[in-house]
Amino acid sequence: MGNTIQIGIVLKGYPRLSETFISQEILALQNRDFKFHIISLRHPTDRTIHSVNREITAPVTYLPEYIHYDLIRVLKSWWRVRRFPGYKKAWQNFRSDLARDITRNRIRRFAQGLVIAAEFGDSVSALYAHFLHTPTSATRYAATIISKPFAISAHAKDIWTSPDWEISEKLRDCKWLTTCTAGARDHLQSLCDKPEKIHLVYHGLDLARFPPPPDNRSIRKGENADEVFRIITVGRAVAKKGLDNLVNALALLPPELHWHWTHIGGGELHEQLVKQAKRLDILKQCRFCGAVEQADVIAAYIQSDLFVLPCRIGEDGDRDGLPNVIIEAQSQALAVISTPISGVPELIVHGENGLLVEPDDPELLASAIVKLAADPELRNEMGRAGELKVRSEFDHLSTIGDLADLLGDLPFTNSHDTNQQAV
Repeated sequence: MGNTIQIGIVLKGYPRLSETFISQEILALQNRDFKFHIISLRHPTDRTIHSVNREITAPVTYLPEYIHYDLIRVLKSWWRVRRFPGYKKAWQNFRSDLARDITRNRIRRFAQGLVIAAEFGDSVSALYAHFLHTPTSATRYAATIISKPFAISAHAKDIWTSPDWEISEKLRDCKWLTTCTAGARDHLQSLCDKPEKIHLVYHGLDLARFPPPPDNRSIRKGENADEVFRIITVGRAVAKKGLDNLVNALALLPPELHWHWTHIGGGELHEQLVKQAKRLDILKQCRFCGAVEQADVIAAYIQSDLFVLPCRIGEDGDRDGLPNVIIEAQSQALAVISTPISGVPELIVHGENGLLVEPDDPELLASAIVKLAADPELRNEMGRAGELKVRSEFDHLSTIGDLADLLGDLPFTNSHDTNQQAV
């Protein structure tokens, strides 16, 4: 079925190093003969890309990021679609949205929706948006204009920082939505008039890209300078990751523990973390790598003894779902220390494959690190348990089948007439 249709995948930005799970999904569906056109709201900002992106052959189109940069393109799009049967309804939706959210961002999303409708209305059978906030806004306007179905994949920030009224209306209009944690599924079902529209589909991991780790993991305890205990964190330096708490916890580690921390990931708080580590006089024991390719991340996992990501709920309600980096670390038999936030407990069972500590408590976090540093047998046992769970329950070859079934039916169920002749 996949090779008979073309789906427009609407993304906030493509490609992005922090969204490997999206690229992995697209490649897996491409390998099942689905045909896509990637539609990106923004141009890429990362200096490099993952190898998985080089394997994706779908064409990519970038929308006007700001209306005044490409006003002619927006006006031409409006002129073309203004008489489409669905335009009036899309305009009504936009006016209603704007009345409750008077922002330039809202206007920009409608303009981008016009461009999607004008440039892809004849070539796509359906639209599929990653992230419930801005990409879905543009997608919903476009799908309404061209009278074609759309679906959504929701993740974390987009769920917890979007107003309920907007989520409910998007859920009303979409064909279905997938999300990657049970907590998010339950929340979204409570906002949907048809809860059966909401599906739990874990991202999973492409285990072909994450080979089994070495048979014998390190037994380092950090007892001297020759066997430094190596801690790793992968994730953007943003508030919800709790990395400032981790830096504070590292500063509380006892002086007799020889340790080194590696942070991989960009993010707006990167420089603040560096300054914090310098102020606490631990900068020499820290390495801030920035964003790197996936192969380098895997190599860093293999060289490390413990993975730590102390997630928290941000002041604006933003939080992680089930961070893919935790799944990655577990695939490499690393014990994990994290927090019981959102979907993390759906993978990490306290005392079995890692430790869960309450967020925003550096002393508890430091104690957990010390405990696992002193007991390599325990942490390696946890790591092996985590690897087994990931390889049995989070293989993307099984999870991708559920998504493929949904996408395969999308253009053929309750879709409208695709003939977009002006009236």
